[in-house]
Amino acid sequence: MFELMAPLMFAGLVVFLLIGYPVAFALGANGLLFGLIGMQMGYVEFAQLQALPERVFGIMSNATLLAIPFFTFMGLILERSGLAEELLDAMGQLFGALRGGLAYAVVFVGALLAATTGVVAATVIAMGLISLPIMLRYGYDKRVACGVIAASGTLAQIIPPSLVLIILADQLSISVGDIYRGALTPSLMLAGFYLVFVFALTLARPGMVPAMPAAARILRGKDLWLKAGASILPPLLLIFLVLGTIFLGIATPTEGGAMGAAGALALALAKRRLSLDLLKQAMDSTSRLTSFVIFILIGSTVFSLVFRLLEGDLWVEHLLTGLPGGELGFLIAVNLLVFVLAFFLDFFEIAFIIVPLLAPVAAKLGIDLVWFGVLLGINMQTSFMHPPFGFALFYLRSVAPKSVRTTDIYWGAIPFVLIQLVMVALVLAFPGLVGGQIEKVEAGMMEIQLDSASDSYLRPPGD
Repeated sequence: MFELMAPLMFAGLVVFLLIGYPVAFALGANGLLFGLIGMQMGYVEFAQLQALPERVFGIMSNATLLAIPFFTFMGLILERSGLAEELLDAMGQLFGALRGGLAYAVVFVGALLAATTGVVAATVIAMGLISLPIMLRYGYDKRVACGVIAASGTLAQIIPPSLVLIILADQLSISVGDIYRGALTPSLMLAGFYLVFVFALTLARPGMVPAMPAAARILRGKDLWLKAGASILPPLLLIFLVLGTIFLGIATPTEGGAMGAAGALALALAKRRLSLDLLKQAMDSTSRLTSFVIFILIGSTVFSLVFRLLEGDLWVEHLLTGLPGGELGFLIAVNLLVFVLAFFLDFFEIAFIIVPLLAPVAAKLGIDLVWFGVLLGINMQTSFMHPPFGFALFYLRSVAPKSVRTTDIYWGAIPFVLIQLVMVALVLAFPGLVGGQIEKVEAGMMEIQLDSASDSYLRPPGD
């Protein structure tokens, strides 16, 4: 009977979630329920559950998690300070003369806002409100316009300082700075692929992505470049203040987040957009999101403690290591699992429920956890784009004009979901994109040697 406890516990969690029970309480209640059952059956001792208070205290004293409210607050202040509006206006004027220029501008601004805000909701809503009506007015296909805006907004989940990467770093017990550095190249490549897709549309279907009419381009020459430069400079300075100090080792991610929050306040003050009402809204939203994350983390801690006491970690390990294909088979199965779960769960739920079960198996197989975290981060980004449950699609639907149907948003998202899957495949095939150099490929497994020759991304067992 003992060997059935872990599978039954996992099945119980699925039932709780399907019923619609809040995730944090589903995790905690399921853990306590099976902890009590385990004590009654003699599988768990009460003394073992006394580790729970210490674990909860460990969560509350985790300095890494302090980066979440800082980056969230920074993103909300920037979004309400008019940064997105000014950037979109300047970039729209700069690229407007090109066919597909407005789409290029949206991708560029989405990437720039992602590197300064790290919050999907703020980016998608801001760009949906500002650029979607303009794109539709100048003849853009509804599906293309919606897809570009939703996809560009989700870049905030993979381009540092992404909240997804902070959560993954915490769950994988790796450095936030390391996963930020590892995600930089793949995330910029993803934005580049979006631009390539728009360019392909300008060649294949030019009528879907027309250029702005000359009458709409009110700025030209020196005035145009001055406006573009003035709009781009503040976010670039903020990016250096946050990411530059982290990458140079001057500040920890938490300290970088604090500086970013202070910089966002200074920027809003300089634009004369800082008000008591704005501060209240930003602090309220930040408190809600932070509380949401902490409660899920506490619930997942209760669940994981009891699950390990019932040897659930060994059950998952045997299940995944028994897959054909070794490390590659494990990685393909994990990515398929995360992709399917993203239809039903958001990234917080996947990160707190699934990732803690996968991390020990990945570590045992010799897979570099920074590389693994970036791979999962790119895959989990699709959870915001999946029709019909993607949150970015919901955000866009809430601000889209009535002329835009929900099906337009769904069909527009599909090409970009496919692009993200291509990026997952590229990181799998070329792990060096995350860092290091490809040294050899043998026996169907890719081994990535770092310059130090002391670590590897995919290391065959026994090396």
